[in-house]
Amino acid sequence: MIDSFWLWTGFNLFVLAMLALDLGVFHRQAHVVSLKESIGWTLAWVSVALLFGGGVWHFAGAQKALEFYTGYLIEYSLSVDNIFVFALLFDYFGVPARYQHRVLFWGILGALIMRGLMIAAGAALLTKFAWLIYVFGGFLVFTGLKMIVQRAGQIHPERNPVVRWFRRLVPVTADYRGEQFFARENGRYAATPLFLVLFLVELTDLVFAVDSIPAIFAISTDPFIVYTSNVFAILGLRSLYFALSGMLHRFHYLKIGLGLVLAFVGVKMLLAHTAWKIDTVASLGVVIAILASSVLASLMRPRQPLPLPKPDGDALPAQPIESRRSSS
Repeated sequence: MIDSFWLWTGFNLFVLAMLALDLGVFHRQAHVVSLKESIGWTLAWVSVALLFGGGVWHFAGAQKALEFYTGYLIEYSLSVDNIFVFALLFDYFGVPARYQHRVLFWGILGALIMRGLMIAAGAALLTKFAWLIYVFGGFLVFTGLKMIVQRAGQIHPERNPVVRWFRRLVPVTADYRGEQFFARENGRYAATPLFLVLFLVELTDLVFAVDSIPAIFAISTDPFIVYTSNVFAILGLRSLYFALSGMLHRFHYLKIGLGLVLAFVGVKMLLAHTAWKIDTVASLGVVIAILASSVLASLMRPRQPLPLPKPDGDALPAQPIESRRSSS
């Protein structure tokens, strides 16, 4: 499938048309994305991905379709980690709800470009240096085990050296200017906090792509399958954020499940050229079983809420977001 110029061209034109329809028609005006709207868009993107997989099955055979579906499921499930970070960033920087869709739209557009470049580089490396598959496999096993044992921690954007570096190089306005990423202030252009959040969203996707790109190469070495499964997972990420952001805390075992998925995919990659090679159908079944079990376990054993601290008359009031941003 890699050699079909029109296949690649047609798919990318389709993606651009869908993005133009999204931003130019359905979300032309900034507004708060409701739960009903986000669920509708999530189902729409999932349906399009399933239909695309059906087309792959028809034109390229069952094996390629199974590779696409497995890769799509893995990439989509791993994107939940992105959603956790997006929610923390939006909360810390106090991004108004009606502008969050705009940030994620442009963030995902940049992610598509970065993922395409990384997939092209990864395919070229695996073609020339086949032994790298064992490096990727070991890396995924290590990352998965680390995700399982590592406790969730707070993210402090003000301590991030990248944020400090960005503010030294680029002037940033003290407050938001509607949905603008740049504004004219004191005779010169300055970035708004909305652009700073967009920059961090792009950086977050780049970091998570380091894990997800090797994972998809464990399922398929066909660049078209790898690319399209990544693209559909990223396109559905925005609507998935608005659908899940308010209830992510309920799925507290999901992070362990994602760690197990990464470790399993790493083992599959390590066994790729041995007699114990794991086929795609079995991989799909294992991934579905792990994710379903982690979600079910989270619902059956909900996390106990932390006790509220007792009020202290001498305690200082919490520092507001705007003040924290100005002082950092």
